[in-house]
Amino acid sequence: MPHFHVEYSGNLEETIDMGGLCECIRATAAGIETFPMPGIRVRATRVDHYAIADGNPAHGFIDISIRLRAGRSADVKQDATQRIFEAVKAYMAPVFSRHSIALSLEMRDIDPKLSPKAGTIRDHLSATTQET
Repeated sequence: MPHFHVEYSGNLEETIDMGGLCECIRATAAGIETFPMPGIRVRATRVDHYAIADGNPAHGFIDISIRLRAGRSADVKQDATQRIFEAVKAYMAPVFSRHSIALSLEMRDIDPKLSPKAGTIRDHLSATTQET
């Protein structure tokens, strides 16, 4: 884990490379020790129905939700949150100067007792590493 979910207003589809934004988040998270690389998942969901501020349809939003297993200290989580938020702000800087966009990010813990996991990504990463 962690899981990164980016929700964004549909009016940003042509303005922002969402695949690039996902890669920015993934690469930043992979450089943070508290996030094991095999567990990183980043996905983006377009939202077509929304209302923002004064209702002007030119306004847009990006909301990033980070879910991760409990157990990390508050300092570690705060540092990771800030590093990811700053990376996204830097990625978005050219767009911020031209468009009205609200950017938000929230990190929250997942109770491991209530969130079973299974998968084979680590197995396949190991096989790929052994082949090279």
